Amino acid sequence: MKKKKIRSSGIGGQAVLEGIMMKNQDTYCVAVRKPDGKIEVVKDAYQGHANKGWKKLPFIRGVFQFADSLILGIKTLNISADFYAQEEDAPTAADKVGEKAFGEGAEKVLEIATVSIAILAAIGLFMVLPYFLAQALSKVVASDSLLALLEGLIRLAIFLLYVVLITAMKDIRRVYMYHGAEHKCINCIEHGRILDVKNVKLSSRFHKRCGTSFLLFVMVISIILFFFIRVDQPALRLGLRLLLIPVIAGISYEIIRLAGNSDFFLVSILSAPGMLLQRLTTKEPDEDMIRVAIAAVEEVFDWKAYLKEEFDFDVDAYRELQEYETERERQLEEARSPEEDGPEFEAEDEEQDAEDE
Repeated sequence: MKKKKIRSSGIGGQAVLEGIMMKNQDTYCVAVRKPDGKIEVVKDAYQGHANKGWKKLPFIRGVFQFADSLILGIKTLNISADFYAQEEDAPTAADKVGEKAFGEGAEKVLEIATVSIAILAAIGLFMVLPYFLAQALSKVVASDSLLALLEGLIRLAIFLLYVVLITAMKDIRRVYMYHGAEHKCINCIEHGRILDVKNVKLSSRFHKRCGTSFLLFVMVISIILFFFIRVDQPALRLGLRLLLIPVIAGISYEIIRLAGNSDFFLVSILSAPGMLLQRLTTKEPDEDMIRVAIAAVEEVFDWKAYLKEEFDFDVDAYRELQEYETERERQLEEARSPEEDGPEFEAEDEEQDAEDE
């Protein structure tokens, strides 16, 4: 197997309720461990908005990739939740109103509403709130540069506090274990190893292309860009911050993309804080979780072909060789056994005769 630098396999995913979502190009699947212990896999196509025409240009594609990830993430969370929904539950009043107003499109409307609320909540918590908290300090902080720096530090502190509080929730721990299983599977493949439980367990649960790292880059890059905004009107300052969010997302995506395709030491240094933060957002999975993650990967990605192309490693030929060597060793062991038993028994008989004399 030839050595080569790390290269992204192109697959990505996320943890869902008792399972994993994996996506490769326009195909995604959700693998879930059902209450009866069986693994259920749902596969479908997702035609996103990114990588089409001008939307695939650098620093622009990141905005649409982020939007697609958010939409698909909520969609797959709903899919995994359906496996645990009680069949006997009667439709709620909200369900009836939605079906009456939007018909078959009610689910689509709900997804759009959920994504919109999530985006607005994130903007309010991580962009607007830090700005007003920093402005409250303007009476005691005369320097605009220092005030901008304080705003950035407040934003970063809120983000880290949010991650810590989420991590402290007991129900989230299993989601983070599945998150770790997702990373381990991708790392296993991208380091040229056969995708099985043993190799996945030995792989790292930290990955440079993780969404956690992306969000941390968003926080840091916002500090840098907002530091150079110099306008007097408070409303205009806030407006510019909101307008720069797509720019921040675009830059962060390009950094994450670069990190996933390079092992250059400067890139590794840039990725280090995000990898460190993943110690909170990923946990070591058990073998059952790893099997769910493997099922999700194999549904959307031909990892054997990938290892052959990228590492010149023929998995089937390797396994045949292993089976041949195992069988050969067994045959040799059987052939040696009678020869070794004969002299040993003769020696025992001689020792017995000597004792009798």
